[in-house]
Amino acid sequence: MSTPSPGEATGLLLAWSRGDRAALDKLLPLLHDELRRLAAHFMRRERADHTLQPTALVNEAYLRLVDQRTVQWQNRAHFFAIAAQLMRRILVDHARKQRYAKRGAGAPHVMLDEAVVLSDERAAELVALDEALDALAAVDAQQSRVVELRFFGGLTIEETAEVLQLSRDMVKREWSTAKAWLYREMNERQPP
Repeated sequence: MSTPSPGEATGLLLAWSRGDRAALDKLLPLLHDELRRLAAHFMRRERADHTLQPTALVNEAYLRLVDQRTVQWQNRAHFFAIAAQLMRRILVDHARKQRYAKRGAGAPHVMLDEAVVLSDERAAELVALDEALDALAAVDAQQSRVVELRFFGGLTIEETAEVLQLSRDMVKREWSTAKAWLYREMNERQPP
């Protein structure tokens, strides 16, 4: 399927914001390939045996996007910023559930030699990053948003600047500062 022009996507988003359900029905098939690319971007950072696949991530994000009734869509980049945020939430929720399940929540008792031990290192990293981003948001919400859009959303500097209505130079500075802050924060949280 061909990629819609930014103007076409923006027009449909604006119509959807005004309550035109038909615009949403036209928009999502047009943007499906880009949503799938975004989901694949997220999933590349996950472990190889992850139980959630890009298609399932797109479908879950789609269900949550359809429920977005109060968003006043600005443009295509804004749509993908929201989609990225939703995908981040889905993956973090999934990681938390996996960690909870691995700690024996509702699990039947089995002999130790029957137990299968699966590493939840990637899930722990994702949850730790999410917690660090929440801490960063308390200190500097704009930097947290830049990281979310760049790291989780895969948006370029230009797209991030457009969504946040900042200059490219400001986004570069915020991105650099936020990465350093998160690196320090996550290293301090690690047990010795």
